[in-house]
Amino acid sequence: MPLLGAHESVAGGLHLAFNRIQEVGGAALQIFTRNQRQWNPAPITEEEQRLFAAGWKEAGKIPVASHASYLVNLASGKADLIQKSITAFADELKRCEQLDIPLVVMHPGSHGGDGVETGLGRFIQNLDLALERADNQVMVLLETTAGQGTGLGSRFEELAAIIEGSRYEEKIGVCVDTCHIFAAGYDIRTTESYQVSMAEFDRVVGLERIKFFHLNDSKKGLESRVDRHEHIGQGEIGIEGFRNLVNDPRFTNHPMTLETHKGKDLQEDRDNLTVLHDLCV
Repeated sequence: MPLLGAHESVAGGLHLAFNRIQEVGGAALQIFTRNQRQWNPAPITEEEQRLFAAGWKEAGKIPVASHASYLVNLASGKADLIQKSITAFADELKRCEQLDIPLVVMHPGSHGGDGVETGLGRFIQNLDLALERADNQVMVLLETTAGQGTGLGSRFEELAAIIEGSRYEEKIGVCVDTCHIFAAGYDIRTTESYQVSMAEFDRVVGLERIKFFHLNDSKKGLESRVDRHEHIGQGEIGIEGFRNLVNDPRFTNHPMTLETHKGKDLQEDRDNLTVLHDLCV
């Protein structure tokens, strides 16, 4: 069985995310180490490190990943944005090292109208600069994207190009978002289409690169190129698509976290996780 969990808030302190994931019965966690809408967040304190380590231990050392700031765009053609993005992402990698978080998920960025090839080239160059600046062993997971606007990462070939082009190939993996790959045109709704899509990923990138999943249904249809998350089984992917994934023996013990909307009582997380657990055989 995969390790099913959710992205939880760190309001009130990073360590409180462990309380929230335990409240909903999750076995994997994704967090933001800092406010994802700020360029210059405060550094991690020794007290935060101590509390985070204690909370993680109390939660049974479940898999944890960070998600990088949405402000970061390493594929930008704007010099000031590139420099801020390199600094911000390197700082994220350093925060993860301080907290012993081994994985950080990031979007491959947007080329801003300059073309996919140009954007990929910039992303590879700037990702390498950020990795050099951080100089640690935190693994970067490229998140599959829906293909909205000028965003990169919606085609498996683009992910492969980044991995193959980087000087730090061994530090790069992939986080598969179910809503995003579906919106990008990779069907997972039936057993047959699921196997075709996964075979295509394996051919182009390699299944061994997948280290993490985001489990989200899609409000929009196949190849819509629109990123709109829905609760499990309530969107265009439907229950069978998730049954295919959670029962795939190749992904046994892979962490899979929800990114669906929720209220303060987290009941939606409980409901979605119950649906997923009921699909597991």
